[in-house]
Amino acid sequence: MGVDGRALVLGGGGVTGVAWEIGLLYGLTEHGVDLTDAGLFVGTSAGSSVASQVLSGVPLKELFAAQLAGPGSEVAARMSLGSILRFAVAGLWPGDPERGRAWLGRQALRARTMPEAERRAVIAARIGGGAWPATRLLITAVEAETGRVRIFDASSGVSLVDAVAASCAVPLTWPPVTIGGVRHIDGGVRSVANADLAAGNDRVVVLAPVTASPRPSGRPSAQVAALGPEVRSAVVSPDAAARSAIGRNPLDPARRRPAAEAGRRQAAAEAERLRAVWA
Repeated sequence: MGVDGRALVLGGGGVTGVAWEIGLLYGLTEHGVDLTDAGLFVGTSAGSSVASQVLSGVPLKELFAAQLAGPGSEVAARMSLGSILRFAVAGLWPGDPERGRAWLGRQALRARTMPEAERRAVIAARIGGGAWPATRLLITAVEAETGRVRIFDASSGVSLVDAVAASCAVPLTWPPVTIGGVRHIDGGVRSVANADLAAGNDRVVVLAPVTASPRPSGRPSAQVAALGPEVRSAVVSPDAAARSAIGRNPLDPARRRPAAEAGRRQAAAEAERLRAVWA
């Protein structure tokens, strides 16, 4: 639980998801709504990167400006149709969901990708390589071999860079990340936002660049609804203009600028709804 009962959940969505979330957060502050004062952050994949950057102490204005620059150290990639179908199969696996995640994880271990060290360097450059923040932050990942969910925080004994790199390790696209001799894949394999981890808070806002899920129960809206009727909540996903700005490939760093700008513009339409939840 956050110290003041407010939780900000930041979902996955690739490098464009990072940009859209930062743009939205910055735009909201321009309208007097600051979601970054949450007592709890839950970060999944792109959201783990955003949470780490926001809690680093770097002003949102500077984080937003960085999204408007060129790709920098970010590397372009694209998920194949086969990869997307494997995600769906893993998510619809009958019985124990760990088995489906492990099936996908084992394929990720065999996939040809860039070297793990190179990918870790990209993540370190993205988040600044800092330490865990004082604000409580939960970062999700999945053990590749077993499908077991890992939730990293400041008490885990894991560096923030490793936790974020693991959470961002899109299977079959980026290399699994080794932590304590165990290799991990993207936390989005469990859920695109893992909003259920905000349980115990009475105000929850979810920023979800992606809301699709093989199972309806995995959608951010369903997870928030399951927190209970007494919880004030809101789920924000890209509007039509933002979806157009993001494009069809969320792993394309060339789309960071339009995605960030679209998030900033969308904030104007979302500010009052979020103010009612957050105030």
